[in-house]
Amino acid sequence: MSIIHKTTLSPTKLELLTPWLPRQPWYAAARRPPELSRVGGFRLDDPEGEVGIEFMVVQDDAGDRPAWYHVPMTYRAAPLDGAEQALIGTAEHGVLGRRWIYDGPHDPVLVAQLVALLQGRAEPQAQSQSHTPDPSVTAEVTGAGLGVPAGAAGAPAVANGPDGTRVVLGDGGPALQVTRVLRPDSGAESTGVRGHVSAGWRLPEGGEARGRYVVLYDRDTAS
Repeated sequence: MSIIHKTTLSPTKLELLTPWLPRQPWYAAARRPPELSRVGGFRLDDPEGEVGIEFMVVQDDAGDRPAWYHVPMTYRAAPLDGAEQALIGTAEHGVLGRRWIYDGPHDPVLVAQLVALLQGRAEPQAQSQSHTPDPSVTAEVTGAGLGVPAGAAGAPAVANGPDGTRVVLGDGGPALQVTRVLRPDSGAESTGVRGHVSAGWRLPEGGEARGRYVVLYDRDTAS
């Protein structure tokens, strides 16, 4: 299970995300640099124990009203081949040393574990506590299941656009739409939706909102 080291990270994740977020096509432009705070998320375990996997929600107070962004990230001890465009930055971890931090949908380890979560083979973990499952994170798939064999997610085919990030699973398989700008979930299904991963985040006035961090679509309705 996830081990959370109580140590330093320099620069911090929020410091790395501050210049990175405005360069993304789904970022809602503000007149000044992002003003970020962490307000939610969860983790998944890498079965090999090599890659850190985190689904982070940050609140941005740079605009007229708060905005919430979902940023899945992976943490690696060495660069990921062919993923230079997905690198958020590098940081020095007080225990683990140099870490390469990537935008998670581009990392096959994160995609494989997200598939495992939807298939019921992975258990979401608390964001800031070691060895602690997070039962508030829910994963649902309807119909005949996900339709991707275990371990077959492979290198993800990723398309990043103003509506979020689409990850195609395998040749002719379904697609995952990673929500980037989070909004409270209305509960309404859309055409072609076959499943989703839902979780919460903290609101400025207290309380919690819930929404869909990831939505599973049939391939022909995800584009």
